[in-house]
Amino acid sequence: MSVSATLKYMVNVNIIGKTALGWQRRRAEHSTFSSSKWRTDILSEPLRIGARTKELISLHYLAGRYANGHRPVAWVTSGGPVEILQALGYYVLYPENHGALCGARRAVVDISTEAENAGYSRDICSYARTDIGSVLSGKTPVGKLPKPDLLLACTNICQTVLHWYRVLADHFNVPLILIDTPFVYDEAPDHAIKFVRRQLEDSIPVSEQVAGKTLEYKKLQEVLQLSKDATELWLEIMGRGKQHPAPLSVFDQFIHMAPIVEMRGLKTTVDFYSQLLKELDERISKGIGALKKERKRLLWDNLPIWYRLRYLSEYLAERGIAVVASTYTNAWGELAPLINVDKPLDSMARTYLYPILNKGTKYKLNTMRRMVEDFDLNGVILHSDRSCKPYSIGQVDQRNRLIKEYNIPALLLEADHDDPRAYAEEQVASRLAAFMEMLED
Repeated sequence: MSVSATLKYMVNVNIIGKTALGWQRRRAEHSTFSSSKWRTDILSEPLRIGARTKELISLHYLAGRYANGHRPVAWVTSGGPVEILQALGYYVLYPENHGALCGARRAVVDISTEAENAGYSRDICSYARTDIGSVLSGKTPVGKLPKPDLLLACTNICQTVLHWYRVLADHFNVPLILIDTPFVYDEAPDHAIKFVRRQLEDSIPVSEQVAGKTLEYKKLQEVLQLSKDATELWLEIMGRGKQHPAPLSVFDQFIHMAPIVEMRGLKTTVDFYSQLLKELDERISKGIGALKKERKRLLWDNLPIWYRLRYLSEYLAERGIAVVASTYTNAWGELAPLINVDKPLDSMARTYLYPILNKGTKYKLNTMRRMVEDFDLNGVILHSDRSCKPYSIGQVDQRNRLIKEYNIPALLLEADHDDPRAYAEEQVASRLAAFMEMLED
């Protein structure tokens, strides 16, 4: 590691960055809320934790800007076994989270066009195009992304990451660790768990060599415990949506899920979710819901439509419709019971086999049915995501079965999670209007 790079990191991140961002957060927390953009006629005041969320995310990307030369950097898929890297002191970047941020900032078309001009098809996942476009052009709303020293891709979310990360490995000329997870139709057989565990074992020497240090078993257990604590807290937070009225919506969850995705294994993440849970319980005790008037309650299936979060939130809120549960946000909490700190590698092998995208469409249908019952919901919106084909496959049949077999109103909404060019405003509006009528029948 470079002495000058470490000095820059300490000054710009630990001193200037933390001080400035902490000051901004405290100022926001103690100021009286006022915003001409916030629909106070239909929505309750935003969660106070929002200032802390902004601080955490800003500090995370600021640390990345100065990470090279100070600590090893790994780029990791969202479903990757990050605990080994965290225990070795890596700065971890998730390109999907960066892509989501680009979507929310409406920067995707400009950035992904750079990849398209280089020959990458628009049929490729918009997260991948945004990431590759950012790599090729240097464009990003966060200032600068660190160069990876190591890449880790896990196939438990999709097969696109296989080819996406090979492109990155070729571009940066750095080692690529690939964790291949067999698809789980019902229960993962022992040989599948052993297969994944063996890959995790093989990844350790490569990760150690790049980091220049040896993995300590006790440190891995500590990191895994922090991951488990944060995941359990996230599961509790989502469970608060069962309350009437729900103290937070899925649109809140989409924003506040960033730490559970890209900051697992850190104490700051556990502290953050402890604080969020406390605020939600305060809201519940006062009878404060995310909406001023909650009439109907819905489930959201699949990724968010990042560039239209506000529109969808306000459109539904105007009609008293609260979207209080999501299969997507639930996926980051439902695996908490599988984490066993006493057996780190066995536990990680099993846990990273079981994400919702590595299981069959029957499991997702049953998950939706269970959540409709548990959260006392009136219907389901299934986002047919042009980019995320593994998540969208089977949705037509799932919608039909929800309606015909289980008498649950369901809407199939076609869009793309990140690219607004695959979003038709009039079509979305007409389908939502028709669905509103269905809910009232």
